[in-house]
Amino acid sequence: QVQLVESGGGLVQAGGSLRLSCAASGRTLKSDVLGWFRQAPGKEREFTAAVSWSGGSTYYADSVKGRFTISIDRKKNTVNLQMNNLEFEDTAVYYCAAHPMSSSAYRSVVSGPWDYWGQGTQVTVSS
Repeated sequence: QVQLVESGGGLVQAGGSLRLSCAASGRTLKSDVLGWFRQAPGKEREFTAAVSWSGGSTYYADSVKGRFTISIDRKKNTVNLQMNNLEFEDTAVYYCAAHPMSSSAYRSVVSGPWDYWGQGTQVTVSS
């Protein structure tokens, strides 16, 4: 089992930055994928970014590529999401998730299935 706890959400003006963190606990992470999803009001939850714990390969949705950066802090057992140049459309609840990695292909990483989820953290971008 893996427990995930997000932090770092808040209110920011358009063009600003926020940094989300996801603290993982439970079993030792090895060949796992850690990722972030988001869900805006009235919309389905969507993939945002992911990183392979062992190799550090990163994966991004087109909507955030070039603005968001996902990274690992192995000393703290956390995955961070640095969000720059935020847009109103980035407003959502952001969820951390994880699954064992079966393939490094983008489609496989994104589709999961994602076995573990955090409770989410709210990000609000004012226009």
